[in-house]
Amino acid sequence: MRLDHDIENALISMVRDAARIEIMPRFRNLSAGAITAKSSSIDLVTVADVAAEEHVTRALQTILPGAVVIGEEAVSADPTILDQVADAEVAVIVDPIDGTWNYAHGLSTFGVILAVTVRGKTVFGLLYDPVNDDWVQASLGGGAWMASPGLDPRRLHVAPQRAFSEANGFVPHFMFAKDEQLAVVQGMAQAKRVTSLFCSCHEYRMMAQGHVDFVQTEGLNCWDHAAGVLAALEAGGHAQLSDGRDYAPELTQGHLTVATGQQLRDEVISELGLR
Repeated sequence: MRLDHDIENALISMVRDAARIEIMPRFRNLSAGAITAKSSSIDLVTVADVAAEEHVTRALQTILPGAVVIGEEAVSADPTILDQVADAEVAVIVDPIDGTWNYAHGLSTFGVILAVTVRGKTVFGLLYDPVNDDWVQASLGGGAWMASPGLDPRRLHVAPQRAFSEANGFVPHFMFAKDEQLAVVQGMAQAKRVTSLFCSCHEYRMMAQGHVDFVQTEGLNCWDHAAGVLAALEAGGHAQLSDGRDYAPELTQGHLTVATGQQLRDEVISELGLR
């Protein structure tokens, strides 16, 4: 199943509205009490996250009535919501502000991520940049596209595959277990350039646009990865866990590598010691 274009466009408009109304007016305008920590001092939530998710959840009742809404902040309050990802006829997965730490500290590298799944399969993904009002969208079998108001969408393709020693990528080394971090960092040094944006939305946008060669992740929150993996795959990339499984939104643990091709994916896993 693919969504029809009217529904895709309605979802994009909904996300743009949520950003315009709830996110951007609060950017660099948050009081101390508007920011709180969840699981750790770097895992933050702001009043903008909550307001944007509520905006999207309300709007979805009209755009996709009956869909299960799996929002990051709702799951934080009730983790059992995640149990519906695999089997829901239609689910909408939402990260109202991806890169909340950046947002809360006044950095403009943040975004809104939305994915639609049908019986556990991602059929639509959106990676929206509220600051620049542009987005990467992907539909299953329909390619990945860069779009912005007033311009024709541009089809995206990942970069040509190259060796790990010549590759640029993203690795959040601090998210790995302590006993894995040394091997990960030593492996990172063997690539051309490795960094982290602390924002899955922009990392996957860069991947789909052909600006980086791989994205290595630790932790599989579906709101961080479902849309981005679809965009990378539709742009011609490869996505697989270190144990050989294909990515699926219901997976919650594992090392996920998204790369320009299978050979580079294998090199990333080997160099970072994640086999």
